Amino acid sequence: MNGMVEKFATLWPEVALLVGATACLVTGLSPSRSTRRATPWAAGAALVLAGILAPLSQGSPQAGLDGLALFVKLAVVGVGLILLLVAVGVPGQLKQTRMAEAARVFEPGDVMRGEFYAFFLLSLAGVMLTAGAGDLVWLFLALELTSLPTYVMVGTSRDNVEAQESAVKYFFLGAMSAAVFLYGFALIYAATGFTDFESIRGVIQQELAAGGAMSPLLLIGLVLAVVGICFKIAAVPMHFYAADVYEGAATPVTAFLAFVPKTAGFVALALLLEQVGWPLPPALAWLLWLIAVLTMTVGNVLGLLQSNVKRVLAYSSVAHSGYMIVGLMAGPAVLGGGALSDGIAAVLFYLIAYGLATIAGFAVLGCLRVRGDEAQTFNDLAGLRFRQPLLAGIMIVSMLSLLGMPPLVGFIGKVYLFIPAYKAGYVWLVVIALINSAISAVYYLRIASVCFLGEPAPGVEPAAAPARRWGAAIAAVAAVVLGVAGAELVDSAHRATTSAQQQAADSGPASGQTAESGSQITNRTAAES
Repeated sequence: MNGMVEKFATLWPEVALLVGATACLVTGLSPSRSTRRATPWAAGAALVLAGILAPLSQGSPQAGLDGLALFVKLAVVGVGLILLLVAVGVPGQLKQTRMAEAARVFEPGDVMRGEFYAFFLLSLAGVMLTAGAGDLVWLFLALELTSLPTYVMVGTSRDNVEAQESAVKYFFLGAMSAAVFLYGFALIYAATGFTDFESIRGVIQQELAAGGAMSPLLLIGLVLAVVGICFKIAAVPMHFYAADVYEGAATPVTAFLAFVPKTAGFVALALLLEQVGWPLPPALAWLLWLIAVLTMTVGNVLGLLQSNVKRVLAYSSVAHSGYMIVGLMAGPAVLGGGALSDGIAAVLFYLIAYGLATIAGFAVLGCLRVRGDEAQTFNDLAGLRFRQPLLAGIMIVSMLSLLGMPPLVGFIGKVYLFIPAYKAGYVWLVVIALINSAISAVYYLRIASVCFLGEPAPGVEPAAAPARRWGAAIAAVAAVVLGVAGAELVDSAHRATTSAQQQAADSGPASGQTAESGSQITNRTAAES
């Protein structure tokens, strides 16, 4: 009971988002039009409250990656507020909502304001719960809470068949991936006899110490879990949905998909791999090596072949997942190592860097309308600097940051991502990642050049979305500022992944606990050899 109370004390940010989701449902169904239009404010207030509560709701640190929960929660709040600005107005654009608003007698069942923002907050709460997961059951439920609301958001975000088709594809592939990684979790439980991470970690380290290898059943479970979670991060072989879903959903919802499920997926992978420890066993290392190479290569090559900008950015999302897997393989720094040796800290920082740049790009698309529909093609962006110079500037910042041009945040992110992998011995993997980064320059610079050098296309008009413009501008400015001062944020992420380890080491054997977790023992052994 005391453990349950202590765990609940760390969940106040998630509780704030759940209360906010309920408040959004209430305000969204109000007979008063002004109250209904205040629903985004209720969602924003819930996010701000969650950000205030996050530093005040931390439990006692333990060995491992326990400190990353606070970092992830604060990152979710910060990026979530930008996403909220970008998403404001999506429910109001639906034909059903407009007809309900214009009707003489208001029918609550005909509007989607409350449901949209409630699902928005519930998915963000799922990411926070993922970061605080301490066992397999919790991790599964948190990942599904992250994903399930997005299925509805995709299907209800636009008035066309493409959105509904995308939602159906997304749902069925998501159900398949959930079955795969849940089966993997079941095999991990069968092999270890436990669902909590601490006990699983102990069993794995005993097996590695006794025979130098994990049992086949445990290894198969881990492989299935990793492959299933690849759906959340849009990595090969679970990447097929990305282009269709990104194209079919409303652009602000696409921006949401690009950051939120991906963040939950990488946090889940980091937690699972922490139970095994770094350096990774050869079988897992080769699996992730192959996934990383295929993901970044497939994403960049298919990105070259697209004529739809949303599909280009979808395959860009696939490629960036491959880059982040490179940092994930390096693992956390050996106790006492610096931020340049911490692959997990680099992944956490890169998630923010990638999220800001991608959100800015999608927000620019969402600020343009072509004959009543969304801007999606290269022709829609042609000559943007003549019509909307601010949006053109934001788009070029977004593309150059995704490419990794200094001094933008994408450049700093890739530096911090690849150096730990190089130090960990994955030299060829880093070389392949750099080659893929060069390949991606073709489509990123194509988008930027069309905005500045193309001839203005007829029929393109600015959308009435001032909040979205603010969201795009804030994301672009943040990409520039973090590019200049990004080292401090990487250090914060590094401290988040090592502070608990340092406290455990400082406590010493006298406290009755081991001074190092399994991953630190294997890290230290590799460093000494």
